[in-house]
Amino acid sequence: MTMPEKKDRGTRSSLSRRLRTLLLIGAAVLFLLFIPTSRTGHHETLQGETMGTTYTVRFRKPEGRPWPQAETDGLARRIETCLADVNARMSTYQPDSEVSQFNQSPADVPFALSPETFEVFEAALAVSVQSAGAFDVTVGPLVNAYGFGPPPEPPEPPTAEELETLRQRVGYRLLVPDLQARTIRKTRADVYCDLSGIAKGYGVDRVAAVLEAEGLTDYMVEIGGEVRAAGRNPEGRVWRIGIERPTRDGRRVVMRAVELADRSLATSGDYRNYYVADGRVYSHMIDPRTGRPVEHALASVTVVDSRAMVADAWATALMVLGPDEGYNLAEARGMAALFLVRSAEEDIVERATSAFSALTAGPAKP
Repeated sequence: MTMPEKKDRGTRSSLSRRLRTLLLIGAAVLFLLFIPTSRTGHHETLQGETMGTTYTVRFRKPEGRPWPQAETDGLARRIETCLADVNARMSTYQPDSEVSQFNQSPADVPFALSPETFEVFEAALAVSVQSAGAFDVTVGPLVNAYGFGPPPEPPEPPTAEELETLRQRVGYRLLVPDLQARTIRKTRADVYCDLSGIAKGYGVDRVAAVLEAEGLTDYMVEIGGEVRAAGRNPEGRVWRIGIERPTRDGRRVVMRAVELADRSLATSGDYRNYYVADGRVYSHMIDPRTGRPVEHALASVTVVDSRAMVADAWATALMVLGPDEGYNLAEARGMAALFLVRSAEEDIVERATSAFSALTAGPAKP
């Protein structure tokens, strides 16, 4: 790929920040488009901010026992504490987080992780192996180099020489886990891990566990577009979650609805977080294997799984792999996945795996 000429940093920085904001806002709205909005006295809605985006929790109060407002307030505090804990362990924006401390640790020294963070690393590395490196938590230096990471003033896209140097720091095989000791060792000191491709899904799973510990069986949890639903919605029906039609003009159109019962759903796409330089589109979706933004025709992938953490990671992996390699892998593994592909006529074409077709609720109603 030919690298663009240098652009004005201020202009590009502002543009990148605006587009990242669109991504966060869009993700939070994405799947709520198809969630019924009517309320009854038996349901509560909790909302807030976490992980640079927003969350929404809807649940039905348990029957057979009193549930005063104090119970809802206490549950809200437990959810906030749960999400703050995930952030404190896994955020790369917090210099004292567990992941940030690991990133600052030296090479070849086992780093002890909490059970929670080790669980996420273990799941991430499993998807890395199964996707042949399409999902990789060490991709952070490349993401940052293209202007999609924590630095407040993103640099220009890297030159070919810079890219080659950065690629030496990327690769899941640079991480050596010890399952018994719950440690991870870096083989290079400059390895930088970013769990953003899996942490929101993990947060959804954690919040769902908080709800279930309270005996709540009818609920929907959404963090930045990653969703888990169980039981029934306020109308007494299976939750229907909308999948958005990918557009780059800000329009929001629900393309497909999926009935979600005791399952999780995550979507990854390239149509909100990107910038254009010299007529070339630079997506935030970086292929760890090449070090470059993806350039295929796949616009988004939605994955349904029992765990939001797994769905989150696989949505990213399949998005990197593309419409053919990704689809073939998902089909071979029996995964429920929907691929939305741009055609030569700039239309969006659906391609669903067999497992996803079995879950499809049909076209979205107006």
